[in-house]
Amino acid sequence: MLTYQDLLEKHLSRIEKPGRYLGTELNSVHKENPLVHVALAFPDVYEVGMSHFGLKILYHIANKHPEFYAERVFAPWPDMEKIMLEEQVELLTLESSTPIKNLDLVGFTLQYELSYTNILHMLRLAGINIWAKNRNEGPLIIAGGPCAFNPEPLAPFFDAIVLGDGEEVFLQILKILAQEKNRTKRLALIGQLDGVYLPDQFKISYQADGTIESISPERKIKKAVVADLDQADYPEKPIVPFIQTVHDRVNVEVFRGCLRGCRFCQAGMIYRPTRERTDTEIKRLILETLKNTGYEEVSLTSLSTADYTKLSCLVPDLMTVLEPKKVSLSLPSLRIDSFSVDLAKEIEKVKKTGLTFAPEAGSQRMRDLINKNVTEEDLLKTADAAFANGWTHIKLYFMIGLPTETDADVLAIAELAKKVREVGRRYTKKVTVTVSTSSLVPKSHTPFQWVGQNEREELKRKQFLIKDALKGPGLQFNWHNPEGSYLEAVLARGDRRLAPVLAYAEENGAYFDSWHEYFKPEIWAEAFAACNIDPDFYALRERTKTEILPWDHLDSGVKKSFLWQEWEKALSEKTTGDCREIGCIGCGVCPDLNVKTILRGERT
Repeated sequence: MLTYQDLLEKHLSRIEKPGRYLGTELNSVHKENPLVHVALAFPDVYEVGMSHFGLKILYHIANKHPEFYAERVFAPWPDMEKIMLEEQVELLTLESSTPIKNLDLVGFTLQYELSYTNILHMLRLAGINIWAKNRNEGPLIIAGGPCAFNPEPLAPFFDAIVLGDGEEVFLQILKILAQEKNRTKRLALIGQLDGVYLPDQFKISYQADGTIESISPERKIKKAVVADLDQADYPEKPIVPFIQTVHDRVNVEVFRGCLRGCRFCQAGMIYRPTRERTDTEIKRLILETLKNTGYEEVSLTSLSTADYTKLSCLVPDLMTVLEPKKVSLSLPSLRIDSFSVDLAKEIEKVKKTGLTFAPEAGSQRMRDLINKNVTEEDLLKTADAAFANGWTHIKLYFMIGLPTETDADVLAIAELAKKVREVGRRYTKKVTVTVSTSSLVPKSHTPFQWVGQNEREELKRKQFLIKDALKGPGLQFNWHNPEGSYLEAVLARGDRRLAPVLAYAEENGAYFDSWHEYFKPEIWAEAFAACNIDPDFYALRERTKTEILPWDHLDSGVKKSFLWQEWEKALSEKTTGDCREIGCIGCGVCPDLNVKTILRGERT
């Protein structure tokens, strides 16, 4: 049997990045004859998958036990795939080049919708039937990740799907695999775990108009949740790639969840409640990981890192240790306030970085509608503090296609960017303001799950409105392709009737759809037509309050009634405060899941 090493030696000149397939990186794990052998599969190229920290956490959890062995598998880039097909080599694990069809389990990360065809493609490359109903042997195919909260377009391809935090559930699954060798019995036992969804146990019926008539049985699968992050397993010896990855640094999650309540943000809903790590544990993890990896940058990660309640103490403490080592510190998300600039000043002692803020909308009306809870004055004051302290470049992120949005709201994006530029020009002429816009993709388990997406031509028109209004020195504009956003919306709010569309698209060449050079909208149009599916039904159609949604049987802990209440408040342009400041807002997570918000200090 040929291995990746054999293919590299034989075809090295044809492979763009051989480091993707070596599997011998620092801190990679190699075992022989494990009792349970599984693969952690990320449906994208190595550089993207190795930047996903969830995979590293599960890799650590499994491999700390002598009897369990978790390897990695990524989507081979087209150059390697061509060689594998020529040599008749099926998809292999990275560390031992074991065919993944010979393992006990293959677990896929559902990180973003445009990777769905990669999952099917990887199964085909592995010689595994893509349809769960046709698999009577071989590994169990399971999934987890944020898209697991509406996995219905993929449901017929998976044996099981994990909702929520995976740390504890994954270890329980491995123990079941060790105790039971019969495939059917394994799946039955796994299905009894908290947070595990077995798609074939649920039946969906439809009405004449295409909406869902019923989901049976009438029970909900509640997400799994880790109550205390300080007690959760966390890798202190993560793998160090040979090649540069998207996030090439030490990552430490300072907290999970978010209480900001942005109405478009799925992560902010499905990862509730907020659970912070202690600053002591954060510092310990950082120092141990640096010792075991040799990285020169540390990132404090979360959905809104600047909201960590002890951040004003944590950052200076860390810099006293990191600065002498010439190790830089980065925060991936900053609040729009002067506190963020003070933090940035502290951090830049080692490495000067740009500043990025996300007002999300140009007008106050839109910011209230999405519950952003920041004002134009907040942004301009923050910009003033930044430029006064020597920064010359600020990036601003916005969304277009929001509910009730008018051209005036869209043009307000350009006007706000110009105001930021003018603030900077009080200090220097070398000011650059970069505006990036993405299109709203309504997601499940959010107040906007009932909203129809703007049509593609309308999104393009709005992009050109901004582009024309942003002409001038010191202004730059980037935007997302509406075609990709449209497909994302179809899959994000889809149901099981989309499974044949995914299968058709993959079989006819739809692969690496999140990469613009490989995205082929014409194949998707053909797939929808061939399967007699109208994609507008999923992407553009508004839902009613009483409609059964494809994900209604999957419980994030946030009550559907609360989400509808937030949707009505959005239409009234009313905001909802942070429960840390105004008390419980009634989302339902804490009592429903019997877990508490954990904050480690007073908010600054």
